[in-house]
Amino acid sequence: MDFALTEEQQELKSAARAWLSERYPLDRDFDAPQDDRWAELAELGWLGVSVSEEEGGVGLGFVEEALILEEMGYALYPGPYLATVGFALATLGPEERAAVAAGTTKWSAEIDGLVPWLGSVDEVVGMDGAAHDAGGEEVATVDPDRPAGRLAPGDGTSLAGSRDVARARAAMAAEAVGIAQRVLELAIAHVSTREQFGKPVGVYQAVAHQLSDTYADLELARSLAYWAAWCVAENDDQAAVAAAAAKAFAAEAAVTACERSIQVHGGTGFTWEHPLHRFYKRALWLHGTGSRPTALRAEIADAVIGAPVPA
Repeated sequence: MDFALTEEQQELKSAARAWLSERYPLDRDFDAPQDDRWAELAELGWLGVSVSEEEGGVGLGFVEEALILEEMGYALYPGPYLATVGFALATLGPEERAAVAAGTTKWSAEIDGLVPWLGSVDEVVGMDGAAHDAGGEEVATVDPDRPAGRLAPGDGTSLAGSRDVARARAAMAAEAVGIAQRVLELAIAHVSTREQFGKPVGVYQAVAHQLSDTYADLELARSLAYWAAWCVAENDDQAAVAAAAAKAFAAEAAVTACERSIQVHGGTGFTWEHPLHRFYKRALWLHGTGSRPTALRAEIADAVIGAPVPA
């Protein structure tokens, strides 16, 4: 059996990298308002990747969405794609999915009492599994591009689907992989050109070992994220435990990768002018949203010894 990405999936990933890199370069003004280019995402078909063709989508699956999410983490995309496609889409009915694919509606979902991007979306899937108008008290988070809010009380409208925790976790894992990949590349570029005592600092073991550890963590995180994405796409029985494992490991790997990259950059890595702190904040957001890695590992342990993992 071939577990590699197909040619079409690789082309999608490359196209996403090119499109996002052009529109969200590292030297952009992160403090200025960020355009999520939602209409362009709809034209590209990225909002309806797993939506059926009958509903105006592309008719592919969650693996392809995970590849786009990975590239969005790599580029620090500012909009609610993760919330709409990763958190809410599985709960929606045909009409709502068609509206998402067309780019006319943005969604988020209530997670542990907070709604990511509450002020930027139109509708929210509440903890009750129903649709609510987006409104309520906004609160800041560690990532300035990802504010949250407390949903205003009120009755919601029933939806055709059901909340998919595994899908949300797998989506966050994919984004975390993109973050870890980008900060590793930034670190390698820096230590390959920065010299000390007449040599690139990357030749010194204290630096090289940190980056080799990051590389090993990244590749394991990628494998777990792709496994989880496949399980979600195929509705596999292992989807719950695969997504828990992927989110737990990938989120921690992204945070650690950022910390190592900041360290090997030296004083430059600690400045506000360098984008590393932006990646670090995004990684911390993923780490803290939903169940944290310690709780996820407890779920995995229950699955290993025979107790059920929450679906």
